[in-house]
Amino acid sequence: MLRSLLLRLSTRPEVGRQLQRLPVSRSVVRRFVAGETVGDALDALARLESAGLQSAVTYLGENVTTAKAAAATADTYCHLLEEIHRRGLHATPSVKLTHLGLDVGEEVARENAERVLRQAAETVVWLDMEGSGYTDRTLAIYRGLRGRWPNVACVLQAYLYRTETDLRSLVRGGLRVRLCKGAYREPADRAFPRKPDVDRSYARLAGMLLSREAQAAGVYPGFATHDERLIRVISDRARDFGIGADRFEFQMLHGVRPDLHRTLRGSGVRLRVLVPFGEDWYGYFVRRLAERPANLLFFLQNLGRR
Repeated sequence: MLRSLLLRLSTRPEVGRQLQRLPVSRSVVRRFVAGETVGDALDALARLESAGLQSAVTYLGENVTTAKAAAATADTYCHLLEEIHRRGLHATPSVKLTHLGLDVGEEVARENAERVLRQAAETVVWLDMEGSGYTDRTLAIYRGLRGRWPNVACVLQAYLYRTETDLRSLVRGGLRVRLCKGAYREPADRAFPRKPDVDRSYARLAGMLLSREAQAAGVYPGFATHDERLIRVISDRARDFGIGADRFEFQMLHGVRPDLHRTLRGSGVRLRVLVPFGEDWYGYFVRRLAERPANLLFFLQNLGRR
């Protein structure tokens, strides 16, 4: 019930405007969001790299309604990539197609995505997954791009019933994919409503990504989870299948379970930390609170401090 409430609140930007007036809430947000500018993001990426961690970066925002706003988003990513290359960083951008204009038109989003891919050169660019209403269009654009752009990667959500079918169809072409649990509010006829069912789906899909068929096809999976039990299951399965640490990675969100970073690095697996930045932080932040009770507790404890 609490998660459902928070996910409803994540779609209420007026609540974010009220929170923004509280200095303490903004300071807590900075645990999860690097800041509002490209410079803030680059500083966070440099700190992660100096600590021996791989990184990804996302410019927060979605559902832009004009071609001009979509082009401005692509401009920001291109500038970000230019600075990443100039500074010798190895971060990979992660983009939402509605931020690149999918609601304006598929061709607008595709053209902006290609601009980002062109600027990225050999750097991988992840196409994030959003609400299930966008899944078909996102995967269609991904399929259209991957023939021309070998650096494009996609994201699949374990809580959707359809994902196993989607994964089977994508594996045959070889892919780089991030498997996440899913953070958007979805109806029970589209997504598993209970966490244990989502976890079982995630473990099953992870097994498919580590299978001989997937590995032979050149699949490179990124497992986006902060769940220690799932991390152990995936690590054990990779070891049992003889899959080297260079053939998959774990991914975590900036500010969530930083205690696990050292543990994972010590075990010899790859870890990538996703750094978000931008003024449109509210929806992202509340979805992070909904994903894990400890995040909400951290926020409430600090909100009460002076």
